[in-house]
Amino acid sequence: MFLYSPLRKALCTATSPLFSVRLTRLSLSLCLAVLTLPNPGQSAEAVLTAPGASDALRQRLQGASASLAAQDAVDPQELLAAALSDYRTLVQVLYDAGHFSPQVNIRIDGREAAQIQPLNAPRQINQVQITVVPGPSFRFGRAQISPWPSPSEVEIPESFATGQPAKTGVLRDVTAAGVEAWQRAGHPQARLGQQAITADHRAARLDARLALTPGPRLRFGKLILTTPSAVQEAAIQRIASLPSGEVYHPDLLAKSATRLRRTGAFSTVTLQPHPQANPDGTLDYVAKVEDMPPRRLSFGAEISSSDGVELTATWMHRNLFGGAEKLRFESRITGLGGSNDIGGRIALRLDRPATLGPDDNLFYLLEVERLDEEHYSATQATAGIGVRRVFSDQFFAEAAIGGSSILARDAFGKRRFKFVAGLFRAEYDQRNSQINATAGYFIDARLMPFIGIDGTDSGLQVKMDGRLYHGFGSDDRIVLAGRAQLGALIGPSLSNASPTLLFFSGGSGSVRGHEYQSLGIPVGNASVGGRGYLALSAELRGKLSDKLSLVGFFDIGYVDSDPFVSSASQHHSGAGLGLRYDVAGIGPLRVDFAYPVDGDSSDGLQFYIGIGQAF
Repeated sequence: MFLYSPLRKALCTATSPLFSVRLTRLSLSLCLAVLTLPNPGQSAEAVLTAPGASDALRQRLQGASASLAAQDAVDPQELLAAALSDYRTLVQVLYDAGHFSPQVNIRIDGREAAQIQPLNAPRQINQVQITVVPGPSFRFGRAQISPWPSPSEVEIPESFATGQPAKTGVLRDVTAAGVEAWQRAGHPQARLGQQAITADHRAARLDARLALTPGPRLRFGKLILTTPSAVQEAAIQRIASLPSGEVYHPDLLAKSATRLRRTGAFSTVTLQPHPQANPDGTLDYVAKVEDMPPRRLSFGAEISSSDGVELTATWMHRNLFGGAEKLRFESRITGLGGSNDIGGRIALRLDRPATLGPDDNLFYLLEVERLDEEHYSATQATAGIGVRRVFSDQFFAEAAIGGSSILARDAFGKRRFKFVAGLFRAEYDQRNSQINATAGYFIDARLMPFIGIDGTDSGLQVKMDGRLYHGFGSDDRIVLAGRAQLGALIGPSLSNASPTLLFFSGGSGSVRGHEYQSLGIPVGNASVGGRGYLALSAELRGKLSDKLSLVGFFDIGYVDSDPFVSSASQHHSGAGLGLRYDVAGIGPLRVDFAYPVDGDSSDGLQFYIGIGQAF
């Protein structure tokens, strides 16, 4: 609170003889306090000039300056502190850019900030003037780092060489590369030992000699668990499968940590080396884990003008028996408010990690599904057992065997199908994001050979889903996305094939603008699925803001009575516009409006609402 001058004067001249000495002392104290109060403040003007600097360097200096960031502050002490910190900050920026003889002046109302005592800050600051003279750009003279392992998985960065621009970032990079090179050669305790860096200002040259200390070549020792966990220690050891006895390599250590994270039972996993190596040349590692909540419940919903409402719910139990097992229960209800009857699905899947090997999960599945589609209805039950092998964070494959029983009704009448089937699946995900990709690609391929029982024909079903993404601009404000879906049923004829193995086109998952499964093969006055299927989709996504995006799309689908489609196959297409609103953590909320371009257009405009991109 600031006091006006008349009030100050009144307090400082209150000398009536009726007042006691105690009151006089109080007046004197108030007088001193008021006189030291600052005047009403105003923000200071902060300006940075850098003669001779490039635009990029000038922008880096401006972005790093605390004075420019604090120029709206009115507290002189805060402004002085920001100015004093800028000396070190701006010089470091210049060093990182290769300028080792810079001149930095920071003047506060004409006075050099470094000459102002922090405890005696001005009562008011009107202007902060920063002048940066970068000086010449230095280059490396002598650039040496040793010793370097031979052979080595890591090369010395080309930027660390005589005649190259000398930047502190290059020194950090070459040091990190040297430590990594020795670690990949089996030396986990490698570090930077000594360094000699000399700047010749007249020649604008920087000489750098870096000496690495590799430490001994060690082998993996034991894994020691130091934090409590609901997962049994024996299971943690089996899942991590630290390669005890093998020569150290950082990729092997990272793989053990990834195996533990992949179970989903832990929120954090860290593997740290023991401070001291063992006398036998091994190095133990300390595992610290933090458990995830044992149960998770999630919900989903999707609305279509033709398909109605689809509701999904998933309940998952982590660490079911103490070995990081994962039990997943899925339920789905479809057709609420749609043109077809209500359908549904209930599925159970139990995964047990590291059963056959550290990267192999054994799984059991049980599924019952009721389908009431436009052109057929079916009730099917499936049970199976399989194994999943994880090759990397991007690539996994599954192999399973099981049996299915299907009671179906379609244009060919009511029939029952029984078969024993194998499922082979491979998925490679190279996208930069699973919920809102802007770069990379995704491939999901499935083969299902089956042997018929009780008169059911044998055959092979093939499915493939490929997606490709490419962003334009530094911030990917425009993204081109493409998708191709391929299906083929080889073996059974249309009349002897289960409708659940055949392919239809239309709906949000294939061709928008047409009703769900609206395109098939005509049989009399009805329609059945095809043995061959191809759907192509393209989207152009453009950001209107950080949260809102506009999408234009075009879809086309083919269905054929033969396993392979051609230009003569039944086909239709649709196009439209959509909006996406990004919600952190769950992905974009999606609304699509589509109209048929080719094929039966009697359905008119279709709309789709869901969570996540269409693909």
